Amino acid sequence: MLENPKLRGYILALIATIAMSNVYIFSKAALKEVELIQFGFYWFGFAILWNLIYAMPKKKYSDLGKLKSKDFSFLIVIGLLELAGTTFFFMAINTVENPAIVSFLANMTPIFVTILGILFLKERFNRIEIIGFVLALSGAFIISFQGGGALSEIFIRGTGLVLLSSFIFSFAFVLAKKSVARINAPILSINRVLFLFVFSAILVLVKDVSLAISWKGLYNIILGSLLGPFLTALTQYSAIKYLEASRVSIIQSSKGLFVLAGALIYFGLFPSAYQLAGGLITILGVIFIVGGKKMLSGKR
Repeated sequence: MLENPKLRGYILALIATIAMSNVYIFSKAALKEVELIQFGFYWFGFAILWNLIYAMPKKKYSDLGKLKSKDFSFLIVIGLLELAGTTFFFMAINTVENPAIVSFLANMTPIFVTILGILFLKERFNRIEIIGFVLALSGAFIISFQGGGALSEIFIRGTGLVLLSSFIFSFAFVLAKKSVARINAPILSINRVLFLFVFSAILVLVKDVSLAISWKGLYNIILGSLLGPFLTALTQYSAIKYLEASRVSIIQSSKGLFVLAGALIYFGLFPSAYQLAGGLITILGVIFIVGGKKMLSGKR
């Protein structure tokens, strides 16, 4: 059954979505116990360990010797993009009370991916995709709106961090899609966490941050790093090898529903009715955006 490349891609994309959903939960739980810099050091330190345990026995890094100079240049670029996007992402997780809100707002990534396709690949909108953009943007506005007199009080804290993170991730996603045929998923995955761990280690030294943390914080970091920087990255990079980036985006747009359930179970948090409605609107918008051309052509 798994000999079918598309079926394999769908399964990998679903695993990546579920694993990523748990990242929102365990990272939020860990950040309640530790400082952000401590979190980054341990989170990505363990992520390196999980990647090595998986890849070394199977000699997944043997392809490094076959890479060309332009491939290493690409690894540096995507590593820096992942570093910036991930930093803003966890800053948002640390700022926004309910991780489900962050997950719904993160559905803006497919919008940015589509915009990049228009700018660099000269793609055009059709009417269904335009409707999708309107829905996704409207949903994001509804989720983040909280009212208030001053401009700085209109949107919930952390909204800008999520949008900035999503914009940066869209660049990394498009670049990864173009190069995944040359560079395997384990190399892309370890490259990402190495950049993030080195950055975190430098901050620990510069800020003179203590590495002493609670056992509860360590527990959440171990579980979250296994699901996030390791399993999510590995399965997502593998999925886009078998599926179009748009199909992976549709599947991953549903992660907010999984985070919603996790936040309710783990923290007893549930978004307001209008925020939940906004989240569902963003998911519908993503489906319209990435599936617009197929809807009009009647293809499946």
